[in-house]
Amino acid sequence: MKYGISLLPDCRPEMRTAKQYFDDVLRLAELGDELGFSHVKMTEHYLHAAGGYCPSPLAYLSAVAARTSRIRLLTGGIQASFHHPIQTAAETAQVDVMSGGRLDVGFARAFLPNEFEAFGVSMDGSTERFRSTVRSIVRLWTEEDISEDTPYYRYENVTSFPQPIQRPHPPVWICAVMSESSFRWAGEQGFNLLVTASPRPEAMQGVNKLVSVYRDAFMANHGASGRSPETAMVVPLVLADTDEEALEEAKPHLQEYIEVWKEAAASVLKVNSADYRGYSQALAKSVEAGSDGAGGNGVIGSPETAARRVKEMQEVLDMDTILWQVDFGGQPYEKMERTLRLFTDRTLPMLG
Repeated sequence: MKYGISLLPDCRPEMRTAKQYFDDVLRLAELGDELGFSHVKMTEHYLHAAGGYCPSPLAYLSAVAARTSRIRLLTGGIQASFHHPIQTAAETAQVDVMSGGRLDVGFARAFLPNEFEAFGVSMDGSTERFRSTVRSIVRLWTEEDISEDTPYYRYENVTSFPQPIQRPHPPVWICAVMSESSFRWAGEQGFNLLVTASPRPEAMQGVNKLVSVYRDAFMANHGASGRSPETAMVVPLVLADTDEEALEEAKPHLQEYIEVWKEAAASVLKVNSADYRGYSQALAKSVEAGSDGAGGNGVIGSPETAARRVKEMQEVLDMDTILWQVDFGGQPYEKMERTLRLFTDRTLPMLG
């Protein structure tokens, strides 16, 4: 079992400026490297407090690469529908080269309507656009003299430079939320799976069914290769010496997280696209769960409570990696550092 760090800025400028946020999460990545965390992940969003501080995960991860030596760098994920595959293939390969082969490339389909509107991309048909772009990026990493003729882009006889250090290419992760077809497609393609899952038992049972779809599709299509499906889960984490102290410390940041994502959920409620059936209800339900007195969708408590919750999650989902989201609601460095140190010093020994 591996443990990493997940980052998704979701605070307003009046609560935390962009400079404050990035100063803190760059220091945090250095700490994660020192403490032996497996990955640091950053997510791409635009134009809104829900993630908008980081339009370029690769820019952040390039800075992390210069400050660290071991921790792997994960985009979580690049919103492929908004990018040309030639540009993304070249930019990701460059970061892989500059980091000495430490880049993992996660892709996400995007779901916020204002982002689609700003880029002039329709939400209808975005599933196939996303999949086509990801497939083309992998080809550009691994082949020469490539030609593509799609409804979204066209090019002839191109060879991408630079080529990534990792061969045949950097690990690819697909961010999946609730669509069974997304889980199945990730498995069919032989990609890794990245999910955001609530640690609530009732929610984990539903996620477990979807992860099983992914694993079955992976083994049916790639089992003979000797490769195994790899899964990671993002879960918010706040630790303190006691459960009561952790919840008290987390309260203002939970409130900020809830308010920001309620706004995002309200915009998704207006979406009627067949490619996003059920998304608005799922997002609203997730935000509502996060607003209860126990911290809802996160692990908030003492190191002992965290160890118990990890064991419960593993019994249901058997994940390869848990990525702890420690920046929700604009937490300052000191709180995030305490969480990571308590997890490393006191929780990990209880997990064996």
